[in-house]
Amino acid sequence: MSRPVRLHPAWIVAAVAFVALVGAAGFRATPSVLLHPLHAEFRWPLATISAAVSVNLLLYGLTAPFAAALMDRFGIRRVVAAALTMVAAGSGLTVFMTASWQLIACWGVLVGLGTGSMALAFVATVTGRWFVHRRGLVTGVLTAGGAAGQLVFLPLLAMLVGAYGWRSAALVVAGAALLVVPLVWRLLREYPADLGLPPYGASEVVEPVRPAGGAAARALGALTQAARTRPFWLLAAGFAICGATTNGLVGTHFIPAAHDHGMPQTTAAGLLALVGLFDIVGTIASGWLTDRYDPRLLLGAYYALRGGSLLVLPGLFAATTEPSMLVFVIFYGLDWVATVPPTVALCREYFGLSGAVVFGWVFAAHQFGAAVAAIGAGLVRDELGTYTLAWHVAGALSVGAAVLSLMLLRRRGAVLMEPAPVAVAPKAWSYRD
Repeated sequence: MSRPVRLHPAWIVAAVAFVALVGAAGFRATPSVLLHPLHAEFRWPLATISAAVSVNLLLYGLTAPFAAALMDRFGIRRVVAAALTMVAAGSGLTVFMTASWQLIACWGVLVGLGTGSMALAFVATVTGRWFVHRRGLVTGVLTAGGAAGQLVFLPLLAMLVGAYGWRSAALVVAGAALLVVPLVWRLLREYPADLGLPPYGASEVVEPVRPAGGAAARALGALTQAARTRPFWLLAAGFAICGATTNGLVGTHFIPAAHDHGMPQTTAAGLLALVGLFDIVGTIASGWLTDRYDPRLLLGAYYALRGGSLLVLPGLFAATTEPSMLVFVIFYGLDWVATVPPTVALCREYFGLSGAVVFGWVFAAHQFGAAVAAIGAGLVRDELGTYTLAWHVAGALSVGAAVLSLMLLRRRGAVLMEPAPVAVAPKAWSYRD
């Protein structure tokens, strides 16, 4: 009698990571929904509220490389559980705020640090440890977790804000983040070697190389090495533009821009959620393509197509949902974070075992770009009364990012050498170990 095939624990780890990413995405989906309610209640300028978003986006990126190093030092499970708790605290405490600095402290600092600990460096860490085959595809699926969170939470949050006020939305997000903590603590394992197994698609058990020294030293050391290479700066510059043209501009200001043209906030939130739906499809497809084609060419194509879509967006806004806007939503959604799987793959190619931490720094550049765009677009709107200039600048920058990505074709394989992992014999395992 043949023995039943047992599911490799890598898939369980990936599933739990996906749920954690969805939970973290909940509060990150709220800025565009809360901009006008906060402005209406507190009379804070949109630029002030956008400043809190910028702090959130900046810390979301700057935390990532240190979180990746902390995961190497203290384990994925502890870091992610603490991060979810921080997100819940930050979103829950906003219901008590009375001044704009409290918005920055809760929404910007606490939630920025918490979500930053579950940023895309978390994805790179999980896929790097647990997968050899299907690594690009799994990276795409996990990256789509953020889009799934947007898809799940945005329409719900918009309805809650409309029916019960913005505080109800903040409390729902806090509760959702807390619900994920027990699942993470029970099922999110560290290394396949802990179970006596090789990574998925490998034939040998690889004993993990656990770095010595502090997490900060490891994160800064990886940056110091990577910063000496041309590929790092090309990847970081392109990803900074990626952040500016997604989270910073569209993610934060699409709903207010649509509202300026008479579109109801719930309708605009539904369109942004639809972007998230097609982003899931596009990102998973990008992961599949990354396993098969040169990621440099993929990045060039993604950025060029995004630039074209943003350049035509100002002419598509209307009081109702027009077919042309739906075409933009579908097209732009397919390209939203399709850039992540090829960028992760290139960091792993160029920087070896430091790839996840280096990607954290590249992602920090992504969020720096997002922060600049979030506050910059708010200032443009306050000064000019329209977002048109912001959309056109973003489109031109995206075309520039395509050029930067294609410049990577001139040089390949600059890997930072590190100690090789040690292969050990497999042992019997139980997922309860």
